[in-house]
Amino acid sequence: MNESKCPVPREQQPTNEFIELSKSKIFSWPKTKKSLILILIKFWVGTFVLFLVISSGSVYFKTSLLKYFLLSFFSSLSIPLLISIRLYLGWNHIFYRLISEKVEYEESGWYDGQVWEKPLVLKEKESLIASIEVKPILNNIIQIFSIISVLALSGILIFQNNNF
Repeated sequence: MNESKCPVPREQQPTNEFIELSKSKIFSWPKTKKSLILILIKFWVGTFVLFLVISSGSVYFKTSLLKYFLLSFFSSLSIPLLISIRLYLGWNHIFYRLISEKVEYEESGWYDGQVWEKPLVLKEKESLIASIEVKPILNNIIQIFSIISVLALSGILIFQNNNF
C-alpha cells in the first residue's frame, strides 16, 4: 500500500499481515499439505505416547489392553485437532481481511477503531493474494481437519457401543 494515501498502520495492513503470518513458524506449516500432515502426525504420535503413559495407571484399562490402546489412540487426536482449528482460524482471519472491501484498524488502541475503504487496485491485488495463496492453505487445513474429525468421531462411536 502506498504509505502516503493509506491511513492504516503498516502492521495492520492485510497484505503485511499475510506476509507476517506466512513468516510465522507455526502458521507456515500448512503451506504444503505434506508438511502439515507430517507435523500433525509428529504431534499425534507424541501425544499418543503421553496418553499411553497417563492411562497406564488405570486399573480399569489393565484388564482390557485393547481399550487401553484404542482410548489412547483416539484421545491423542485431540491435540492435532486443536492445532488444525487454530491454524484455520488464523488463516481464515487473514483471508477475510484480504477479500474485504474495507479495512478495520486502530490507530493507537482498541477504543479508536477506524474503517478505511480500499482503492480498486488494492482490492484486486489483495483478492488475488487471497485466492492464489490463502485459499489453497485453507482447503488443505479443512481437508486435514475433516480426516482428524472423522477419526475422532469414529473413536467416540466405538467407545459408545463398548462391545469389546
